[in-house]
Amino acid sequence: MKKLILLLVLLSLGCQQEETPIEVSPELMHSTVDKVTEIMIHDIFSPPVASRIFAYPNIAAYEIITQDDERFQSLKGQVHELSTIPKADPDKPVNTALSAMIAHIDLSRRLIFSEDKMEVFRDSLYSLWSTQNRKEFEASKEYGLQVADHIASWMDKDNYKQTRTMPKFTVNTDEPSRWQPTPPAYMAGIEPHWSKIRPFVIESADQFKPVPPPPFTMEEGSDFYKELKEVYDVSKEMEKEGDESEGVQIAKFWDCNPYVSVTRGHLMFATKKITPGAHWIGITKIASRKAESDFSETVYAYTKTSMAIADAFISCWDEKYRSNLIRPETLINEHIDDSWKPVLQTPPFPEYTSGHSVVSGAASVALTDIYGEDFAFDDDTELPYGLPVRSFSSFKEAADEAAISRMYGGIHYRAAVEVGVKQGRDLGSFIVDKLSMKSETRLAQTQ
Repeated sequence: MKKLILLLVLLSLGCQQEETPIEVSPELMHSTVDKVTEIMIHDIFSPPVASRIFAYPNIAAYEIITQDDERFQSLKGQVHELSTIPKADPDKPVNTALSAMIAHIDLSRRLIFSEDKMEVFRDSLYSLWSTQNRKEFEASKEYGLQVADHIASWMDKDNYKQTRTMPKFTVNTDEPSRWQPTPPAYMAGIEPHWSKIRPFVIESADQFKPVPPPPFTMEEGSDFYKELKEVYDVSKEMEKEGDESEGVQIAKFWDCNPYVSVTRGHLMFATKKITPGAHWIGITKIASRKAESDFSETVYAYTKTSMAIADAFISCWDEKYRSNLIRPETLINEHIDDSWKPVLQTPPFPEYTSGHSVVSGAASVALTDIYGEDFAFDDDTELPYGLPVRSFSSFKEAADEAAISRMYGGIHYRAAVEVGVKQGRDLGSFIVDKLSMKSETRLAQTQ
């Protein structure tokens, strides 16, 4: 009899446990995005491709939370070719926040190379959730994977797979203004067809086509030559101050080169870092935590920012391979100082406009729309790479510093920086104005 009573008590406790909803916190979203970033660093994805990897899982999670959080509106009809996601079965105990996380994890796994690393992370969470509330977990998992399949089907039509089979970029050495591979690895130009990727919000890759760069000429006194000489002169001034130079510190903080080639004797290897987009995704995490955003608000912030970043890369890469401009390093070594090296390693694609400038401009506008103009924050994104925290009074200030860092780093001319950040801000403003992600009722309550 005592054994029967004990069994009934245990069953009762188990039933009570089953009735307790699984809590899904903003920190779970942060840790999942961090895990995706960690794997992307390991897999060495280029900056444009990395932006795509961030965007789709965030959109999947966001579309799910709009199903029962009236503060947020679906992106259907707002982003290109996205159709309504499936509805959850009302007769099943679906936890939409949990489904959002499951969809995010599943799509992330499909988009990275090292699927096994994401599967280990996923399985540890699945094990935890199944012990907390198996019925809710199974129902939420079924729905989350259903939505992930729906978003994956939409994703597969963005022309990414087709660009994998398109011709490699051909270097034109007959034209002195054209980009050429740079040391030490002399890599081919990456993602020359990225402008053919379907954008999320902007109408076309060339919608925010910037003004052309200064006309190429090596005539002293010309606008182009002045910009080239400025890169060289700024680097020599920083060299006098050494590594403690503010310019050097700024350049290194915003380096964000996912593949830096290091040569030692006959050995060449890579040091891995985050991409420019990943840095701004990290800033999104910092802002979300400081604002004490709840789970839905956190997903919203990641989604809007990642779409701005992704469209910024499409816009920027469209111009890069149109203007196809040579990098400062090539010209300085040929015409001014054959032993000169930039502070940062020159990345393998044409110069104009500056990718970090465009992306930073776009991301800063999206984040300002979410958190406000005077949102001060301490940026600790680069701590894992041995770089100190830098503090900013606003997202705009951070974007301006990210942009000028490229000239301090010796990899861009001033025009690419200044025109690039404007290109990004114009694009970001378009996205913010076009998207209606928060309901009018909610907006009225927060004003």
